[in-house]
Amino acid sequence: MINKALNGFTTAWKGLSLTIGHLFASNAKRQVIPASNANYFKQMEGTNTIQYPHQQLAVPEVGRYQLDVEMDDCIVCDLCAKICPVDCITIDSIKATEPGGIGQTSDGTTKRLYAAKFDIDMAKCMYCGLCTIVCPTECIVMTNQYDRTVFELKDLNYEFADMTPEDAAEKRRLLENQLAERQAAKLAALNKTEGGA
Repeated sequence: MINKALNGFTTAWKGLSLTIGHLFASNAKRQVIPASNANYFKQMEGTNTIQYPHQQLAVPEVGRYQLDVEMDDCIVCDLCAKICPVDCITIDSIKATEPGGIGQTSDGTTKRLYAAKFDIDMAKCMYCGLCTIVCPTECIVMTNQYDRTVFELKDLNYEFADMTPEDAAEKRRLLENQLAERQAAKLAALNKTEGGA
C-alpha cells in the first residue's frame, strides 16, 4: 500500500515538474531554423512553439500556398479548371471578334479569348498544384503566402478577371453579331450556289 502511494506520488511529481518546467520556459523564443538542419527535430529546450506572429518559420522554396494569376499572361485556355480535382476554379471565356487577337502574353502567345470571369475558391482548394503544372503560359502560380485569415468564407473566393459585367455583355453582343453575319454569308453563298445550278 505504501509502495503504491509512493509510486503514485513519484509519477505525479514527474508530471508536475515537467509541466512547471514548460510553464517557465514558455517565454523563451524558439530558434527558427530550416527543416534541413540536422537539429531541427531535436529542439528540446525552450518553448514548444514559436511566438507567432512575432516569429515566423521560413517558407520552404517548394511550399504550396495561395494561388495567384497574372491575367496579362492568361490565354483563358481553361486547362487549370479542367484538371482541378475539387472544381475550385471557375472560368467564363468570350471569343474575341478582333481578327489578330487581343494582344500577346509575355512569352509571345497570342490571346484570342477574353476572361469574363476567373475565380478561384481557396476554401475548396487542396493545394495540389496541378493547375500550375498544366498552364501553358505559367500565368497561374503558387505564392509563398499562406496566412490569409478571413472572417467570411466568401472572402476566400478570389476574383482575378478585371472585365466588368457591362464590358462582358458588350463583347458577347459583338460575338453574336459576328456569328450571325457569318451565318448569313454562308446562307447567301449556299443560295447563290443552288440558284446557279
